[in-house]
Amino acid sequence: MVARALVVVACAALVGCAPAAAPPPPPPPSAEPAPPASFTLVAGGDVLVHPTVTAQALADGRGTPDFVPQLAALAPVVGGADLALCHLEVPLARPGGPYAGYPAFDAPPELARSLAAVGYDGCSTASNHALDQGTDGVARTLDTLDAAGVRHAGTARTSAEAVATTVHDVHGVRVAHLSATFGLNEDAQPGDPWSVALLDPPAVLAAASRARAAGADVVVLSAHWGTENDPEPDSEQLRLAPELLASPDIDLVVGHHAHVVQPFERIGDEWVAYGLGNQLADQETPGTDDGVLARFTVARAPDGRWRVARAEYVPTWIDVGPPIRVRDVTAAPPGTPAEAARARSDARVATRGAPAAGLARG
Repeated sequence: MVARALVVVACAALVGCAPAAAPPPPPPPSAEPAPPASFTLVAGGDVLVHPTVTAQALADGRGTPDFVPQLAALAPVVGGADLALCHLEVPLARPGGPYAGYPAFDAPPELARSLAAVGYDGCSTASNHALDQGTDGVARTLDTLDAAGVRHAGTARTSAEAVATTVHDVHGVRVAHLSATFGLNEDAQPGDPWSVALLDPPAVLAAASRARAAGADVVVLSAHWGTENDPEPDSEQLRLAPELLASPDIDLVVGHHAHVVQPFERIGDEWVAYGLGNQLADQETPGTDDGVLARFTVARAPDGRWRVARAEYVPTWIDVGPPIRVRDVTAAPPGTPAEAARARSDARVATRGAPAAGLARG
């Protein structure tokens, strides 16, 4: 108080003592950042956890399942995307198990955290195995993904969740993710009619319309379809792809279930990847160790719509070792099994003219 009084007296004693300057005005509130001109989306193949894959995760985690070492080589591509979507084909078990493989899968719940650690933002969950453990398995799987921070689409715990839209905010661009399956296995446990989204065109188109009405800028469909172990799309895939992409509400289709790599195709100005092969599995059929990561650069077109501006694939290969490790085989050494896997995938993605339409190996 004394110091302040002295200052006031001294100022009064001076002729023409100027008043103190007014404080500067506060800065204007910052505007919302504009959406980017483009973003990248990566989609991976089937995650199908056979007992040998679980055993490897247990060994890597010294008793606690850890799938990161098996998938770590994919992290630069998956984690480097603006949005990364996996296909979780199997239910997740309770902590500690018991775990199960084919025909009624039940995978360690630690898989969800491992997928998040590799860089996945969301997973499609509609598959023929979705009800392998019944509605309890569906709920447990979605609860576990929620706890790991991994979004999901394709299965539901309630009827309200079944009609809700999964929307990812990608730097201000709203990307809706839909997931549907051709059907369920004959020995699937009973479920509610809304437990698993089916690949019924009117239902899928209605879901896409809801997504668009809710403000989605881009709508991506993960389709569980096709014939297992067949590297070519079957008649149903060839019928459904143009029918679905003809809708103004679906922008991109990525496929799963065949367990082998199938072609990409540009239909009009949109893309379908019929089958991405296996991302993580251990099957004996030739070609089921192969997979691709699909990478799409999505850009705003002059008419304001978002469209795929660049389509790429990153070939992968499941090296069963031991240890089991998924490899990025883009730069595989000559004369190795990895190079042979890359050559198979190079050939299979191309059978419907995709390279001529702009598809490139990433």
